[in-house]
Amino acid sequence: MSYLTLAAIELVLLGLLAGVAGTLIVFRGGSFFAVALSHATFPGGVIFALAGWNLLIGQALFAALLVLLMGLLARVPRQGGQVSSGIVLALGFALGALLSSANPGLGVPVDALLVGSPLGVSVSDVAATGAVLVLSLGAVLLFGRRILFHTFDPAGFTAAGFRSGPVELVVVGVIAASVVVAMPAVGAILGVAILIAPAAAARLLAPTIAWVPPLAALLGVLSGLLGLWASREWNIAAGGSIGLAATAVYVLALAVSVVLRRRGRPVSATLERKTPAAVITGGE
Repeated sequence: MSYLTLAAIELVLLGLLAGVAGTLIVFRGGSFFAVALSHATFPGGVIFALAGWNLLIGQALFAALLVLLMGLLARVPRQGGQVSSGIVLALGFALGALLSSANPGLGVPVDALLVGSPLGVSVSDVAATGAVLVLSLGAVLLFGRRILFHTFDPAGFTAAGFRSGPVELVVVGVIAASVVVAMPAVGAILGVAILIAPAAAARLLAPTIAWVPPLAALLGVLSGLLGLWASREWNIAAGGSIGLAATAVYVLALAVSVVLRRRGRPVSATLERKTPAAVITGGE
């Protein structure tokens, strides 16, 4: 299988993940958490590169450690999730920069860890992304209604007698795993671009909440393949090209939504009209 085919398959899988993990990130307001997580796993890749081990495993283990650290810091009085994410982002990225500068003979170029290289993904990288996609879809099928209930009405979710811990664990697990498997293709800096931008664009265009995940997946695949094509056509960095393509798709969606609103056709009005209970039951 050629490197270009592998890159295309990887980007299609990541685009489909935008419909799952990206939608969760956007609906739950977790964009900064995802960005912090992607940046802060940088030292995990550096440490495993120095040891000659699989970078993806190192980043996954470091991601699990950082999620635990964020959870502990978020419990500190008068702090919160945003503060803990910022602290962990600074800690992880600074540690990664320190380790890479102290080891100039690092086997893997630092820019590959930061911005990725879809043309350099391996069969194991693609397999890992496919596995995360399947597991994420399974998790959403099992816990989807509870996740929606907790997302749109956390107080009502607790009042109904449900525990938020299992739902939070599933959501964080899906997001963290998706961020980690995106890194070989688009790196620690651009790792969330392929996940968040398509989902944010889909939210602007979708007429109902049910349309957001499939539309996000479609836009994610389109962004990835468009960026890959531009990279090959004009001989530019693939990771940066994909990030710009995802951003361009969002800007275009924003422009379309503005035009439709001015014509009196607010495309996402249905999302705003529905109550949390209606979202769960599928009613108006």
